[in-house]
Amino acid sequence: MKQITTKIGKSLTVLKKDGFWQGGKNILAYLIKFLKIILTPKSGDILIISGGVGDSARYRAIHISEELNLHNLKCANTIQDDPFLARYADKFKIFIFHRTSYSAKVAKLIEAAKKQKKEIIFDTDDLLYDAGYFAMSDYSKQINAMEKATFEGGLGSEIVNDEYVKVCTTTTSFLADKLKEKNKQVFVVPNKLSTEDVEIADEILKNKIIKNSDEIRIGYFSGTLSHNKDFATITDALLEIMEKYPQIKLILVGPLDIESKLNKFADRIKQSPYVPRKEHFRNVAGVDINVSPLEIGNPFCEGKSELKFFGTGILEVPTVASATQTFKEAISDGIDGFVAKNTAEWVEKLKKLITDKEFRINMGKLARDKAVAKYTNKNSNNEEYYNYLRLKL
Repeated sequence: MKQITTKIGKSLTVLKKDGFWQGGKNILAYLIKFLKIILTPKSGDILIISGGVGDSARYRAIHISEELNLHNLKCANTIQDDPFLARYADKFKIFIFHRTSYSAKVAKLIEAAKKQKKEIIFDTDDLLYDAGYFAMSDYSKQINAMEKATFEGGLGSEIVNDEYVKVCTTTTSFLADKLKEKNKQVFVVPNKLSTEDVEIADEILKNKIIKNSDEIRIGYFSGTLSHNKDFATITDALLEIMEKYPQIKLILVGPLDIESKLNKFADRIKQSPYVPRKEHFRNVAGVDINVSPLEIGNPFCEGKSELKFFGTGILEVPTVASATQTFKEAISDGIDGFVAKNTAEWVEKLKKLITDKEFRINMGKLARDKAVAKYTNKNSNNEEYYNYLRLKL
């Protein structure tokens, strides 16, 4: 019942955020993804079970499944609402649970896997498994009461706190340290771009038209409702930049409430809703600078992955990001991107990218080099984790 209530809540949020027409299209797209996963035959040794079919599931189930298969580890994926979920206990040897709430179907599969002494791994890309940390997120204040039901007690807390579960996987060293506090063996398995993602990016770059205008587009791809407070941390910096440089246009994609101080530049700000994957990549390629602000020091934000760095870098778009632990580890500051810890640094580093076109273009190319080398399934390299899985097979 809780899952049904949550899905109704999410649907209402989508309709409120995107309007009846666009929201309806997004819900239909969700249902198509849902049915596709349910109806796809599943075989292999490893099964990844995710809580839904959104972007988190894309990176932590679909992309990870591709990565493991590229390393000769037979992996499939499904979702917690799969009506055949319990049957998979006999068909797979390792079960990886990502963002799954503890439903009757999930509990039945876990108990069956335990009886057969099979491996169960908990995967997370944020701190949603801990109700205390969830309360620190802006997301917890943006969603409706029906959606919040999913996170009562922590999403997947029953799995991560189960003594039978000895191993966890996650996206960042920050999250790894948090999981180690629970006496778990932890493997950092970063988010990566799929083979298809890279092919799309390559095609876009191949056909990219060099613009003749002096306009410089700063892009912010918010992702989820959780980023209003994050964006607010750079409002003053953007205000100063837009006042100084009239050629700047701000492109905002995804759900976001624009700070009132920026309303004076409404004619230079474009907001767009979510779009399909290929169109998203085209939108990214259409900006000159990507910004990825986060609330430094907030554990929920510190746990966020470097996705917005390599997801735009693959299209030769340089990023200025908040100086969180993860971004500082991922970005070589001043070489393939920038990290900034306060308004003054945001202004300074944005100015450099705005005023020095050659530097901006070169930084974008170096960002792509790193994205290709470190953040693609084709070039993935996590032998310690792969060997662990092979041992369990």
